[in-house]
Amino acid sequence: MVGIFLYFWLMTHGICGLNLIPLREAGKHDAPLVSEVLYGELFQVVTAQKNWSKVRLADYSEGWLDNSQFIGISTQEYADLTKKDTKTATDLVEFVLENNTILFPIAVGSSIQNCAFLGHTFEGATTSLIIQKEKIPQTAFIFLNTPFKQGGKSPFGIDASGFTQIVYKLCGVLLPRTAATQSTLGEVLSFIEESEAGDLAFFDDQEGNINHVGIILENNHIIHAAGHVRVDRLDQTGIFNTAKNTHTHKLRLIKSIA
Repeated sequence: MVGIFLYFWLMTHGICGLNLIPLREAGKHDAPLVSEVLYGELFQVVTAQKNWSKVRLADYSEGWLDNSQFIGISTQEYADLTKKDTKTATDLVEFVLENNTILFPIAVGSSIQNCAFLGHTFEGATTSLIIQKEKIPQTAFIFLNTPFKQGGKSPFGIDASGFTQIVYKLCGVLLPRTAATQSTLGEVLSFIEESEAGDLAFFDDQEGNINHVGIILENNHIIHAAGHVRVDRLDQTGIFNTAKNTHTHKLRLIKSIA
């Protein structure tokens, strides 16, 4: 037991070798979900405890992971893996092969370049970090009707910024995790008419905090995660939900990032 604890205490980084694992606000299974770590993702271990570790992902999100759900790696292994060219799984659900006998599923957006390190093989479709803005709208539609889940970033449940993050990753652009941090990137556009399909629209609450984001489509529409991934009207006031016959989100700014 002492040896196991010492191992986690000494480790500096980690990698997700499962489909996806929950990143939580605190080191307990009933703590709220901050985000999810997809297969192949790397992260820094900030604080290691006996059963849980606080980690920091490359997208700047921080939270706690169950030590039994990830693989600890050294600083050198982390450095070597981060040098690899990014390859991202593009189908909603794919499979990796373990020990040439066991298939297990992974979600779209998983980092396939780390397959060999994990002892797995993969034969599905991938994409690399080559910016393809023209593909953002059609890529967004593969998530249509995905249920909203706070902290989620998979086709089994996704939140607003997780949705934009994964769609952009599939089109060659790495975004930070939250809507507020995503809004710090790119070029501000003054009017909806200046935007192109694939640009991002950000929305704020009554206190002025940016709390929602969506992907602009043609003809003044937007696709975003609210209840589920859906398409609504967009105007200078915000998002107009025709089913509710009201504006549901107040527009703060529009940005061209890709």
